[in-house]
Amino acid sequence: MTPPATRVFFAGGGTGGHLYPGLAIARALVRQAPHVEPHFIGARRGIERDVLPTTEFGYTLLDLHPLYRQAPWRNWRTIVGAVGAWRAISTLAAPSTPRAVIGTGGYAAGVALAWGRAHGVPTMLHEPDSHPGLTTRTFAKGAKTLFLGFPEAESRLTAGGNTQVMPLGCPIEPPPATPRSRAEARRLWGLPEQAFVVLVVGGSQGARALNEVVAAWTQQGLPEGVAVIWATGKQQAAAYLDREADMVRVRPYLAPIADAYAAADLAVTRAGAMTIAELCAWGIPALLVPLPSAAQDHQTHNAQAIQASGAARYVPQRDFTVASLDATVRSLQDDRSALATMHQAALTRARPGAAAEIAKSVIMTLGLDAVGIG
Repeated sequence: MTPPATRVFFAGGGTGGHLYPGLAIARALVRQAPHVEPHFIGARRGIERDVLPTTEFGYTLLDLHPLYRQAPWRNWRTIVGAVGAWRAISTLAAPSTPRAVIGTGGYAAGVALAWGRAHGVPTMLHEPDSHPGLTTRTFAKGAKTLFLGFPEAESRLTAGGNTQVMPLGCPIEPPPATPRSRAEARRLWGLPEQAFVVLVVGGSQGARALNEVVAAWTQQGLPEGVAVIWATGKQQAAAYLDREADMVRVRPYLAPIADAYAAADLAVTRAGAMTIAELCAWGIPALLVPLPSAAQDHQTHNAQAIQASGAARYVPQRDFTVASLDATVRSLQDDRSALATMHQAALTRARPGAAAEIAKSVIMTLGLDAVGIG
């Protein structure tokens, strides 16, 4: 007999780092417990506005706002939006109370978590970063479970006496069971098999600071034997597409990115939690240049944590120059032992099965019927 449908609310968004983990967990949850019906609650002004309509899940977008720390007089919008959102969530839950509210961070999660807490619905949190955000810090104490992307985050949280803390990693699309060989991936990119391949990725929107340095670096002349796969970001692509050359491949965006990962010796990226999780899963040494304006400087904390593990080198944006990039690439190109050590350290941090493990924990904690757990 098929179990009755079980509703689970997912709340989070504003940025991809708070939305995509929720989607990965929801999909793993449905694979293991097909009767579960995830429903996403997000903000009308966040990335979820564009992403959720393309998914298989039900969703509700609300007039949610962050706390305006630099312009506190605008917080009336936050208060009014929260009141309206509370009513909307109550209406949404009226036909069937959810079994849990799973928050994945960001301002879009707070009201739903508060609603769940007030109505006796178990709340669970996933925190992707090493420095927990405001939402996680606020709701950690009463949560049923805290899922952490970085184990370092636990020391910055006050969990409740009955809260499970599980550093299971960030839910990502894991590498394929049999990825392309490095040689095959490089043939696909039209690059020499023996090249030292540097992958530069600044996210879907790109990172202007990274792009400007890489553009100047390629113009000055790459070190002998070095090749670059460079994702500029869609909005910045027009300014850099003409930099394509024998040893330089320029793309607006890499989707899927697997063949670029398979070809890379070194990645130069921002330090978002999801990016780091993917690099570790692929065992790719990295040069991490955190976004200085990231909330609570969380990317710097991420980069420092991964550097401490030996998997990456952290470079503040102010120090990321053509000279420093060129020197780092040359040193690693000539020191394959150091590169191998970083590779192994990255794999040690990797949790490619995080989504499945988190879903399994949710199912067991809530006592749901499941199939295919493993």
